[in-house]
Amino acid sequence: MGAMRTVAILGRPNVGKSTLFNRLVGRRRALVHDTPGVTRDRIEGNGRLHDLRFRVIDTAGIELGAPEESLPARLARLSLQGLDEADVGLFLIDARAGVTALDREIAELLRRQAKPVLLVANKCEGRAGGLGLVEAFELGLGEPIAISAEHGEGLVELADALRPLLSEPGTEAAIEAGEPRPAEAPKAGSEASGETLEEGAEEEVRGPLRLAVVGRPNVGKSSLVNALLKSERLLTGPEPGLTRDAVRIAWEWQGRAIELVDTAGLRKKARIEAPLEKLSVSATIRAIREAHVVLLLLDAERPLEHQDATIAERAIEEGKALVLAVNKWDLVHEPQAFLTELRERIAERLDELKGIRPIPISAKTGRNLDRLLPAVVEAHRRWSTRVPTGKLNRCLQAMLEAHPPPMVDKKRVKLRYVTQVATRPPTFALFGNRPAEHLPKSYLRYLANGLREAFDLEGTVLRFHIRASENPYAEERAG
Repeated sequence: MGAMRTVAILGRPNVGKSTLFNRLVGRRRALVHDTPGVTRDRIEGNGRLHDLRFRVIDTAGIELGAPEESLPARLARLSLQGLDEADVGLFLIDARAGVTALDREIAELLRRQAKPVLLVANKCEGRAGGLGLVEAFELGLGEPIAISAEHGEGLVELADALRPLLSEPGTEAAIEAGEPRPAEAPKAGSEASGETLEEGAEEEVRGPLRLAVVGRPNVGKSSLVNALLKSERLLTGPEPGLTRDAVRIAWEWQGRAIELVDTAGLRKKARIEAPLEKLSVSATIRAIREAHVVLLLLDAERPLEHQDATIAERAIEEGKALVLAVNKWDLVHEPQAFLTELRERIAERLDELKGIRPIPISAKTGRNLDRLLPAVVEAHRRWSTRVPTGKLNRCLQAMLEAHPPPMVDKKRVKLRYVTQVATRPPTFALFGNRPAEHLPKSYLRYLANGLREAFDLEGTVLRFHIRASENPYAEERAG
């Protein structure tokens, strides 16, 4: 089968484009809210409508007549760019509201485009939208298709109208009844298969490497993604908080499939008041939870503030591979002193990531962007590494001899055995006597740092499970 065909959903703000998008992709991928203009970036996903399979793009609401560099004008250009990259457009109107002057302007604009466009009258549930459905004929885009995206009505008719456009003669159609969905990547921290891998071996991950770009508002996340893609794919500008949703972009770097996820900026929890911002924060947290690697972007003008550390700690709690990058490096005057101070602050605030090295970059000038993806792939490799049990225990014995465990409640702690029980992140079970379960965090940090140094796991989150029991092989030896 050839490349999957693409359908773009267009229309003025608040006509139900994101609701239809979510209906087609089968889950809530795009934010939906009563506030007009919620969607700002193009959201993409794999759509399914009866026997049809296609790529679907949700675009920002189109508002015409604004100054060229204003936010509405930039949003309109991004929406039309989505149509340029699609095979078919769906022009959505709100039938309950009737045809508006803006609908007529957009229809005139779409009639001049080279792509086929279907007119879709949304919110036609029950008897609603009857008048708007009649008015829609005047838009000159053919017979309107009456649907209710919220209630799933009219989708058979929509599929019938799409089918010939997605299977034009001489093209490869993405129409295959019963085609399975792409395999999901395994969950982070899942148990290993039990196969013995060589030291440093990365366990296979099905599907793309999922990379979430996170940070405070206005640190340049969308500019960075655009620079990596070498395309103005995401909305950027001086206005803070432009990105509201988690925008997922399928990409390939040096033959490796990557899903880039641009996210809304995370502010301090006490400042998050509006319901829409709460939805944006939830989408960002979900993106962190679903990612393999989290790229935390810092602002060189205000590096590693309290909120940056909070975001990093969220990624650590979720057990993700973490990469730190410092944007706006072109504004730094004393780079060496800056990096030295930043590394000290990282060591103080994020001791779970000993050895992590921030990468100075400039999304604006492109400086050091060639270092970013190799660092992401390397962080993913370390996050997915399994260490052979024999080497683990030799390392443990050396650390115990150098610094024995402290006394707990006047009882000596004996650590007898260690084995790795999971990857993503690397997770280890420590077997010892009963006081071992009360080992102080400082000693566990000592053990973690020793494993990082011995097995090339610098900057990687490590987890320990203490199992207060006898050596698991004691009975076997006794027999």
